[in-house]
Amino acid sequence: MNDFQAIADRVEIEALRGEFTDAVMMRDRPRLASLFTPDGVLRMPNIPAVHIGREEILAGGERLQSQWDFFVQNTHPGSIHLDGDTATGRAYVQELARTLDGRQGLNYAVYHDRYRRTEEGWRFAERLYEVRYLDTSPLAGAAPGAARDDAQGGARDGAARPAPGASFTEPATDERLERVAAALRAGGFAAEILDDAAEARVRVKDLLPEGAVVLTGASETLRLSGIDEDINDSGRYDAVRPRILAIDRATGADEIRRLVAVPDYVVNSVAAVTETGSLVLASGSGSQLPANAGGAAHAVWIVGAQKVVPDLSTALRRLEEHVLPLEDARARRVYGVPSAVNRLLVLNAEPRPGRATVLLLREAIGY
Repeated sequence: MNDFQAIADRVEIEALRGEFTDAVMMRDRPRLASLFTPDGVLRMPNIPAVHIGREEILAGGERLQSQWDFFVQNTHPGSIHLDGDTATGRAYVQELARTLDGRQGLNYAVYHDRYRRTEEGWRFAERLYEVRYLDTSPLAGAAPGAARDDAQGGARDGAARPAPGASFTEPATDERLERVAAALRAGGFAAEILDDAAEARVRVKDLLPEGAVVLTGASETLRLSGIDEDINDSGRYDAVRPRILAIDRATGADEIRRLVAVPDYVVNSVAAVTETGSLVLASGSGSQLPANAGGAAHAVWIVGAQKVVPDLSTALRRLEEHVLPLEDARARRVYGVPSAVNRLLVLNAEPRPGRATVLLLREAIGY
């Protein structure tokens, strides 16, 4: 290899590292993934995360970036050691970040890189991210757009950002509940704001006619409120859940599937509700989702105030970071098996007027 080729290779690898930072800053996840070889690896032990292949890098970037309030990365040139069609090197990084749940800080890190020459040019075969210094002291500054949003009383899309340090267990204010209710109504849902679970328990009895075929979801909200007991043990309704528990799962799988798919009513809770009017439900088996999605003639969802989030990306983060660990612990305790988010349902609107009712509570209940 002549000196001119070595210089050209070094320039291209340095440009590759700059392109990585630009793709991160611009949140251009497809471009970010394309900077890796098809089997490239991005390792971030401090998060922790390991993404292998472009599809995982793309998906992992989406999950990570959905958590940001703001993020700034500065990358400084480091070493490059060429070896034919492969190379190794290091790049040095300074970052400032704050996430939507209030985590924030300054860090200095090193990328330990392996590069490979491809038909597309030099690409990352591996990037290993090593944090060398971390300061989690509150940051004095803010992103200019966020500062304008605060001055105007909310985010640009009308959804209030959670305050720094806010958790997924803190009940939403009346103002946020009203915003959620208005967004749900705009999407075709009936939405009511009630004080507590006791009031919801009474309201559910009003909504369900005696003798109706009713399916209840596997919901801590229903259990803790007493609504599950009211439906499944009172004899007032043709309750689906006691019927399916009495069927042999090996020989009656088809019967169970039909029973849970098309009841008169489904009563359930959700993992999150957004201020933009979307409901998010998840399931390990998916068996209860068809009724919620539209199989049931009517649907009623009871939603604790702590489940309100600004947007869909925060809803998915709430599901994975807060709901899933709690549900996993319950599933292991009750069924002896782990839980998982194998099926996901997002309801953005209700096209059938009068089908769906959301009861928003001012208190926190369930998880």
